[in-house]
Amino acid sequence: MKAIRIEAHGGPEVLTLAELPTPEPGANEIRIRHEAIGVNFIDTYQRSGLYKIPLPGGLGSEAAGIVDAIGASVTRFKVGDRAAYATGPLGAYAEAHIVPEGRAVTLPGAIGPEAAAASMLKGMTARYLLRKTFRVERGHAIVVHAAAGGVGQILVQWGKHLGALVIAVVGNDAKASVARALGADHVIVQGREDIAGRVRAITGAGAHVVYDGVGKDTFAASLDCLRPLGMMVSYGNASGAPPDINPLALSQKGSLFLTRPTLFHYTATTEMLDETAADLFDVLEKGAVKIAPPTRYKLADAAQAHRDLAARKTTGSLVLAP
Repeated sequence: MKAIRIEAHGGPEVLTLAELPTPEPGANEIRIRHEAIGVNFIDTYQRSGLYKIPLPGGLGSEAAGIVDAIGASVTRFKVGDRAAYATGPLGAYAEAHIVPEGRAVTLPGAIGPEAAAASMLKGMTARYLLRKTFRVERGHAIVVHAAAGGVGQILVQWGKHLGALVIAVVGNDAKASVARALGADHVIVQGREDIAGRVRAITGAGAHVVYDGVGKDTFAASLDCLRPLGMMVSYGNASGAPPDINPLALSQKGSLFLTRPTLFHYTATTEMLDETAADLFDVLEKGAVKIAPPTRYKLADAAQAHRDLAARKTTGSLVLAP
């Protein structure tokens, strides 16, 4: 089978296409023949070495396809089932992959493989951010950075579905149009406007929660957006790692809460994974959250997908076609 391999950390050029033996599943594992593979910011962190991974090895943790082989002890799946996964193991950038049965979920009939690969990791991230890290309810004011990106688009739509006042922050006018079309109540263009000043003008007291996947470039403004007892959720580093912060600053800015969550801890058990995926599939099937057709790249063009993602040239999700 064809697969992307990485021998050393570095830029997109370290991603190479290789021919590997097709793996066989162990006792509690399934093999999924991929129809679509998700590309995510965490992949770029792992490629660059910001997040260390074992090398040499594979990359990617999200894909959807058909189960074409199962281990002797598998009970959750049978050959021919439609399945998807979004929390590894690494190696999704390939024509097929071996996944523990407890880390994959069955795809509902209404959700196609590209939609699944474009939404599983991002959608389950949005789910834990909105329903677990800070439980958004009707009337809450929320700030969503990178609102035209993959996670951002889902946060905007799901936040509106929950009854929140959604303030979207984007990088340019084209992305502002995307955020408005998704239902954002207010849109702020980063670099042109005072983010914290606009949020306070809109809300009066400040936002209840800020969802910041950008990192270094927006971290300080995000803290200044919050009302007393508000929560700063830093869940990504698209512009680089956020600066260090003295905990006393959180007190001085209003006894704020600061957290840096990760999807893995919210899907650590099969039961937690199933619950998270079920909530995502529910809003997708209801149409409360719509996944825009993703930008498609061939598997061999994974390096270009990484370049475009890092340059913030894309909106929505990216997928590889094996």
